[in-house]
Amino acid sequence: MIDLRYSFEGKTVWISGHTGFKGSWLCEWLLEMGAKVHGFSLPPVDYSMFDQIDIGRRLAMNETGNVQNRKAVCGSILSCQPDYVFHLAAKVIVRECFKDPVDTYATNVRGTVHVLDALRQLEKPCAAVFVTSDKVYEVPARDISFIESDPLGGADPYSSSKACAELAIDSWRRSYFAQNPMVRIASARAGNVIGGGDYGIDRIVPDCMRAIQDGEAIRVRNPNATRPFQHVLDCLCGYLTLAARLHDILGQGFAGAYNFGPDESTKVSDVVSLICAHWPYNIGWNTAIDPINVPESAVLSLCSQRAKRNLAWFPQYNIKQAVKETVNWYREKDKRGITRKQIQEYMG
Repeated sequence: MIDLRYSFEGKTVWISGHTGFKGSWLCEWLLEMGAKVHGFSLPPVDYSMFDQIDIGRRLAMNETGNVQNRKAVCGSILSCQPDYVFHLAAKVIVRECFKDPVDTYATNVRGTVHVLDALRQLEKPCAAVFVTSDKVYEVPARDISFIESDPLGGADPYSSSKACAELAIDSWRRSYFAQNPMVRIASARAGNVIGGGDYGIDRIVPDCMRAIQDGEAIRVRNPNATRPFQHVLDCLCGYLTLAARLHDILGQGFAGAYNFGPDESTKVSDVVSLICAHWPYNIGWNTAIDPINVPESAVLSLCSQRAKRNLAWFPQYNIKQAVKETVNWYREKDKRGITRKQIQEYMG
């Protein structure tokens, strides 16, 4: 793993979606490395990690805004004059996206295009990482580990909107940024990310935490579903490493799409069982009926060989360590302290 501190210390970083789960971890890590962080996002939800670890007042700029607003996005980026951009803002809960497809496409596709076009007006070196998803791939009839060249698609609005965003990113890269080598862009396709500080609705870890803390059995919709679960720090290490490589003098050669996933996928039931094993006095779990029949694949798996080969990125945590670190975060009262401790231990 490259020395990320050297790449980000003293640099200006613009992040969309910085008040969310991954955005909060990314802000804290960048602050730990001495970066000047400018956040652009909707306000944090109630009882968010962002507020619990008091990130807002420690940023160079904590800006409230919506990526659907082209003028606001462009003004924010051009005012910031960033060395790095991380575009995380998105509608991410698959089932919520299924309920409101219009807003999903407006955020995930139009929002991405707004960031891309703002970067087109930037007249300084900048490395930009656009976060999409492992669900951008057209699901085949057989179980395979997806590679970056596999066909894009999506049967549900979330997956499809993220695949559309990938097409836009590739179009802007070839149409505009090939002629403007100062701005280098790449997309990052990560798996199912777990870690402390996730309070999202309809996500396996926060659903488990809420049930345990309420003294209830955990209700699991699809216990046999197999997903590329990985710890948030492994995922963000991929984003940061990709950005650092893009910013290097030869960074244009690192543009493109990258998968970031664990070495093997894990069943939902195994993740839940591991959570229960690390939290005493839980009631256990049972299978729940799914009231909304959202089309989902039984198995998803990512091949991350391109990231390993080109970026020298490797996941550090297996699923047991990822779950252990996650549960430890929720059990600790000092949220900022445990967040910094886990980042420092990960960095070594």
